[in-house]
Amino acid sequence: MYQAGLILEGGGMKGIYTAGVLDFFLEKGIDFSSCYGVSAGACCLCSYLSKQKGRAYHVNVDYLDQKAYCSVESLLKTGDLFGTDMCYGLIPDYLNPYDYDAFNRYEGKAYAVVTNIRTGEAEYMLLEDMHRDIIAVRASSSMPLVSRNVRIGDELYLDGGIADSIPLRRSMKDGNTKNVIVMTKEEGYIRKPAGKELALIKARYIRYPKIYELMRERHLAYNSTVQYIEEMQAQDKVFVIRPKHKSDVGRVEKDRAKLEALYEEGYRDAQNCYLDLMEYLHK
Repeated sequence: MYQAGLILEGGGMKGIYTAGVLDFFLEKGIDFSSCYGVSAGACCLCSYLSKQKGRAYHVNVDYLDQKAYCSVESLLKTGDLFGTDMCYGLIPDYLNPYDYDAFNRYEGKAYAVVTNIRTGEAEYMLLEDMHRDIIAVRASSSMPLVSRNVRIGDELYLDGGIADSIPLRRSMKDGNTKNVIVMTKEEGYIRKPAGKELALIKARYIRYPKIYELMRERHLAYNSTVQYIEEMQAQDKVFVIRPKHKSDVGRVEKDRAKLEALYEEGYRDAQNCYLDLMEYLHK
Protein backbone atom coordinates (compact mmCIF):
# COMPACT_ATOMS: atom_id res chain seq x y z
CA MET A 1 0.00 0.00 0.00
CA TYR A 2 1.34 3.39 -1.00
CA GLN A 3 1.43 6.07 1.69
CA ALA A 4 -0.34 8.59 -0.50
CA GLY A 5 -3.70 10.21 -1.06
CA LEU A 6 -6.05 9.21 -3.85
CA ILE A 7 -8.48 12.00 -4.76
CA LEU A 8 -11.46 11.34 -7.04
CA GLU A 9 -13.39 14.23 -8.59
CA GLY A 10 -17.12 13.96 -9.28
CA GLY A 11 -18.88 14.87 -12.50
CA GLY A 12 -22.08 12.86 -12.75
CA MET A 13 -21.85 10.04 -15.23
CA LYS A 14 -18.54 11.38 -16.48
CA GLY A 15 -17.32 9.49 -13.43
CA ILE A 16 -17.16 6.38 -15.57
CA TYR A 17 -13.78 7.74 -16.69
CA THR A 18 -12.67 7.30 -13.08
CA ALA A 19 -14.04 3.75 -13.08
CA GLY A 20 -11.69 2.96 -15.96
CA VAL A 21 -8.69 4.41 -14.17
CA LEU A 22 -9.48 2.53 -10.96
CA ASP A 23 -9.97 -0.77 -12.76
CA PHE A 24 -6.45 -0.44 -14.13
CA PHE A 25 -5.22 0.29 -10.60
CA LEU A 26 -6.95 -2.87 -9.40
CA GLU A 27 -5.25 -4.90 -12.11
CA LYS A 28 -1.88 -3.62 -10.96
CA GLY A 29 -2.62 -3.95 -7.25
CA ILE A 30 -2.20 -0.23 -6.57
CA ASP A 31 -3.57 0.70 -3.13
CA PHE A 32 -3.51 4.02 -1.31
CA SER A 33 -3.45 4.71 2.41
CA SER A 34 -5.97 7.56 2.12
CA CYS A 35 -8.83 7.93 -0.37
CA TYR A 36 -11.21 10.85 -0.90
CA GLY A 37 -14.25 10.44 -3.13
CA VAL A 38 -16.46 13.29 -4.26
CA SER A 39 -19.93 12.57 -5.69
CA ALA A 40 -19.51 10.11 -8.57
CA GLY A 41 -15.94 9.67 -7.38
CA ALA A 42 -17.26 8.41 -4.05
CA CYS A 43 -19.42 5.85 -5.85
CA CYS A 44 -16.48 4.58 -7.91
CA LEU A 45 -14.34 4.51 -4.77
CA CYS A 46 -16.67 1.95 -3.17
CA SER A 47 -16.02 -0.73 -5.78
CA TYR A 48 -12.30 0.09 -5.85
CA LEU A 49 -12.00 -0.46 -2.11
CA SER A 50 -13.86 -3.78 -2.34
CA LYS A 51 -11.54 -4.74 -5.22
CA GLN A 52 -14.42 -5.54 -7.57
CA LYS A 53 -12.94 -4.80 -10.96
CA GLY A 54 -15.61 -3.89 -13.50
CA ARG A 55 -18.34 -3.36 -10.91
CA ALA A 56 -18.43 0.44 -11.13
CA TYR A 57 -18.58 0.17 -14.91
CA HIS A 58 -21.54 -2.20 -14.83
CA VAL A 59 -23.40 -0.15 -12.24
CA ASN A 60 -23.10 2.80 -14.64
CA VAL A 61 -24.23 1.06 -17.82
CA ASP A 62 -26.37 -1.98 -17.01
CA TYR A 63 -29.52 -0.20 -15.80
CA LEU A 64 -29.78 2.77 -18.14
CA ASP A 65 -33.22 1.75 -19.43
CA GLN A 66 -34.73 1.25 -15.98
CA LYS A 67 -36.79 4.14 -14.63
CA ALA A 68 -36.02 3.17 -11.05
CA TYR A 69 -32.33 3.75 -11.75
CA CYS A 70 -32.41 7.18 -13.37
CA SER A 71 -35.39 8.99 -14.84
CA VAL A 72 -37.56 12.06 -14.70
CA GLU A 73 -40.29 9.77 -13.41
CA SER A 74 -38.08 8.85 -10.46
CA LEU A 75 -37.43 12.54 -9.83
CA LEU A 76 -41.14 13.38 -9.84
CA LYS A 77 -42.13 10.42 -7.67
CA THR A 78 -39.31 10.42 -5.14
CA GLY A 79 -37.43 13.70 -5.45
CA ASP A 80 -34.32 11.89 -6.67
CA LEU A 81 -33.32 11.67 -10.32
CA PHE A 82 -31.19 8.64 -9.45
CA GLY A 83 -33.46 6.30 -7.51
CA THR A 84 -31.99 5.80 -4.07
CA ASP A 85 -33.74 2.50 -3.37
CA MET A 86 -32.22 0.96 -6.46
CA CYS A 87 -28.80 2.62 -6.38
CA TYR A 88 -28.10 2.13 -2.68
CA GLY A 89 -30.20 -0.91 -1.91
CA LEU A 90 -31.27 -3.15 -4.77
CA ILE A 91 -28.02 -2.95 -6.74
CA PRO A 92 -25.45 -3.46 -3.94
CA ASP A 93 -27.52 -6.06 -2.09
CA TYR A 94 -29.02 -8.07 -4.97
CA LEU A 95 -28.36 -7.10 -8.60
CA ASN A 96 -24.61 -6.52 -8.40
CA PRO A 97 -23.69 -7.54 -4.86
CA TYR A 98 -21.15 -5.46 -3.02
CA ASP A 99 -18.33 -7.35 -1.32
CA TYR A 100 -18.63 -5.92 2.17
CA ASP A 101 -16.07 -8.37 3.56
CA ALA A 102 -13.45 -7.26 1.04
CA PHE A 103 -14.10 -3.64 1.93
CA ASN A 104 -13.58 -4.47 5.60
CA ARG A 105 -10.09 -5.74 4.76
CA TYR A 106 -9.00 -2.34 3.45
CA GLU A 107 -6.36 -1.08 5.89
CA GLY A 108 -6.34 2.60 4.94
CA LYS A 109 -8.80 5.43 5.48
CA ALA A 110 -11.49 6.36 2.99
CA TYR A 111 -13.72 9.41 2.99
CA ALA A 112 -16.86 10.54 1.19
CA VAL A 113 -16.90 14.32 0.78
CA VAL A 114 -20.26 15.94 1.54
CA THR A 115 -21.60 19.49 1.81
CA ASN A 116 -23.42 20.53 4.96
CA ILE A 117 -26.26 22.64 3.59
CA ARG A 118 -26.68 24.60 6.83
CA THR A 119 -23.05 25.63 7.31
CA GLY A 120 -21.94 25.47 3.69
CA GLU A 121 -18.83 23.60 4.82
CA ALA A 122 -17.36 20.47 3.30
CA GLU A 123 -17.24 17.49 5.64
CA TYR A 124 -15.16 14.38 5.12
CA MET A 125 -17.05 11.36 6.34
CA LEU A 126 -14.96 8.34 7.21
CA LEU A 127 -16.19 5.14 5.57
CA GLU A 128 -15.79 2.31 8.06
CA ASP A 129 -18.90 0.14 7.66
CA MET A 130 -20.47 0.28 4.21
CA HIS A 131 -23.79 -1.11 5.44
CA ARG A 132 -24.04 1.96 7.65
CA ASP A 133 -21.91 4.51 5.81
CA ILE A 134 -23.42 4.10 2.35
CA ILE A 135 -25.63 7.02 3.39
CA ALA A 136 -22.52 9.24 3.23
CA VAL A 137 -21.84 8.07 -0.34
CA ARG A 138 -25.44 8.84 -1.21
CA ALA A 139 -25.14 12.32 0.30
CA SER A 140 -21.89 12.96 -1.55
CA SER A 141 -23.64 12.04 -4.82
CA SER A 142 -26.86 13.99 -4.27
CA MET A 143 -26.76 16.72 -6.91
CA PRO A 144 -28.64 19.93 -6.07
CA LEU A 145 -32.11 20.43 -7.59
CA VAL A 146 -32.43 16.78 -8.66
CA SER A 147 -31.92 15.11 -5.27
CA ARG A 148 -33.45 15.25 -1.84
CA ASN A 149 -31.39 16.56 1.04
CA VAL A 150 -29.82 13.65 2.92
CA ARG A 151 -30.09 13.57 6.69
CA ILE A 152 -27.16 12.18 8.65
CA GLY A 153 -27.50 12.65 12.36
CA ASP A 154 -28.93 16.11 12.98
CA GLU A 155 -27.66 17.68 9.76
CA LEU A 156 -28.66 17.74 6.09
CA TYR A 157 -26.21 17.19 3.27
CA LEU A 158 -25.81 17.39 -0.50
CA ASP A 159 -23.17 16.79 -3.17
CA GLY A 160 -19.63 17.16 -1.85
CA GLY A 161 -18.59 18.92 -5.04
CA ILE A 162 -20.56 22.01 -4.02
CA ALA A 163 -18.10 22.82 -1.23
CA ASP A 164 -14.93 20.94 -2.21
CA SER A 165 -14.78 19.53 -5.74
CA ILE A 166 -11.19 18.27 -5.54
CA PRO A 167 -10.06 17.93 -1.91
CA LEU A 168 -6.30 18.12 -2.41
CA ARG A 169 -5.80 20.59 0.43
CA ARG A 170 -7.69 18.30 2.80
CA SER A 171 -5.51 15.36 1.83
CA MET A 172 -2.37 17.42 2.37
CA LYS A 173 -3.72 18.61 5.72
CA ASP A 174 -4.14 14.94 6.66
CA GLY A 175 -0.41 14.47 6.12
CA ASN A 176 -0.31 13.06 2.60
CA THR A 177 2.82 14.43 0.93
CA LYS A 178 2.06 12.48 -2.24
CA ASN A 179 -1.31 12.67 -3.95
CA VAL A 180 -2.79 11.10 -7.06
CA ILE A 181 -5.77 13.01 -8.46
CA VAL A 182 -8.24 11.56 -10.96
CA MET A 183 -10.20 14.36 -12.62
CA THR A 184 -13.17 14.04 -14.94
CA LYS A 185 -12.84 17.46 -16.58
CA GLU A 186 -10.50 17.65 -19.53
CA GLU A 187 -7.18 19.49 -19.69
CA GLY A 188 -7.75 23.20 -20.12
CA TYR A 189 -11.28 23.11 -18.71
CA ILE A 190 -12.42 26.34 -17.07
CA ARG A 191 -15.66 26.33 -15.13
CA LYS A 192 -18.05 29.08 -16.13
CA PRO A 193 -20.37 30.97 -13.77
CA ALA A 194 -23.70 29.32 -13.08
CA GLY A 195 -26.53 30.49 -15.31
CA LYS A 196 -30.30 30.44 -15.03
CA GLU A 197 -30.22 27.58 -12.56
CA LEU A 198 -29.04 30.00 -9.87
CA ALA A 199 -32.56 31.38 -9.54
CA LEU A 200 -33.84 27.85 -9.01
CA ILE A 201 -31.12 27.18 -6.47
CA LYS A 202 -32.02 30.31 -4.55
CA ALA A 203 -35.70 29.39 -4.48
CA ARG A 204 -35.21 25.70 -3.69
CA TYR A 205 -32.75 26.29 -0.85
CA ILE A 206 -34.20 29.52 0.52
CA ARG A 207 -33.79 28.16 4.05
CA TYR A 208 -30.16 27.27 3.32
CA PRO A 209 -28.58 30.39 1.79
CA LYS A 210 -25.08 28.93 2.01
CA ILE A 211 -25.93 26.62 -0.89
CA TYR A 212 -26.86 29.55 -3.10
CA GLU A 213 -23.67 31.37 -2.11
CA LEU A 214 -21.52 28.34 -2.86
CA MET A 215 -23.16 27.72 -6.23
CA ARG A 216 -22.86 31.39 -7.15
CA GLU A 217 -19.12 31.36 -6.45
CA ARG A 218 -18.42 27.77 -7.40
CA HIS A 219 -16.67 28.59 -10.66
CA LEU A 220 -14.18 30.79 -8.80
CA ALA A 221 -13.45 28.16 -6.17
CA TYR A 222 -13.13 25.39 -8.77
CA ASN A 223 -10.84 27.31 -11.10
CA SER A 224 -8.67 28.40 -8.17
CA THR A 225 -8.33 24.79 -7.04
CA VAL A 226 -7.37 23.65 -10.53
CA GLN A 227 -4.76 26.40 -10.73
CA TYR A 228 -3.32 25.24 -7.40
CA ILE A 229 -3.25 21.64 -8.63
CA GLU A 230 -1.40 22.68 -11.77
CA GLU A 231 1.15 24.57 -9.67
CA MET A 232 1.70 21.50 -7.49
CA GLN A 233 1.90 19.32 -10.59
CA ALA A 234 4.61 21.55 -12.08
CA GLN A 235 6.60 21.01 -8.87
CA ASP A 236 6.06 17.25 -9.10
CA LYS A 237 4.13 17.30 -5.84
CA VAL A 238 0.95 15.75 -7.24
CA PHE A 239 0.21 13.26 -10.02
CA VAL A 240 -2.85 13.99 -12.15
CA ILE A 241 -4.80 11.70 -14.47
CA ARG A 242 -7.49 13.45 -16.50
CA PRO A 243 -9.04 13.32 -19.98
CA LYS A 244 -7.03 15.06 -22.67
CA HIS A 245 -10.08 16.06 -24.68
CA LYS A 246 -13.63 17.11 -23.92
CA SER A 247 -16.08 14.25 -23.68
CA ASP A 248 -19.62 14.40 -25.05
CA VAL A 249 -20.85 12.36 -22.08
CA GLY A 250 -23.34 14.41 -20.11
CA ARG A 251 -23.73 14.55 -16.33
CA VAL A 252 -26.81 12.39 -16.94
CA GLU A 253 -26.09 10.13 -19.91
CA LYS A 254 -28.21 7.37 -21.44
CA ASP A 255 -25.99 6.44 -24.39
CA ARG A 256 -24.18 3.25 -23.43
CA ALA A 257 -21.69 3.52 -26.28
CA LYS A 258 -20.54 6.95 -25.11
CA LEU A 259 -20.14 5.68 -21.56
CA GLU A 260 -18.17 2.64 -22.71
CA ALA A 261 -15.83 4.85 -24.72
CA LEU A 262 -15.15 7.14 -21.77
CA TYR A 263 -14.52 4.16 -19.48
CA GLU A 264 -12.03 2.77 -21.97
CA GLU A 265 -10.38 6.18 -22.21
CA GLY A 266 -9.87 6.25 -18.45
CA TYR A 267 -8.41 2.75 -18.44
CA ARG A 268 -6.12 3.61 -21.35
CA ASP A 269 -4.93 6.88 -19.80
CA ALA A 270 -4.01 5.08 -16.58
CA GLN A 271 -2.24 2.39 -18.56
CA ASN A 272 -0.27 4.93 -20.58
CA CYS A 273 0.99 6.81 -17.52
CA TYR A 274 1.66 3.73 -15.39
CA LEU A 275 5.46 3.94 -15.47
CA ASP A 276 5.41 7.65 -14.64
CA LEU A 277 2.99 6.97 -11.80
CA MET A 278 5.24 4.27 -10.38
CA GLU A 279 8.23 6.59 -10.55
CA TYR A 280 6.25 9.28 -8.69
CA LEU A 281 5.01 6.91 -5.97
CA HIS A 282 8.43 5.35 -5.40
CA LYS A 283 10.35 8.59 -5.01
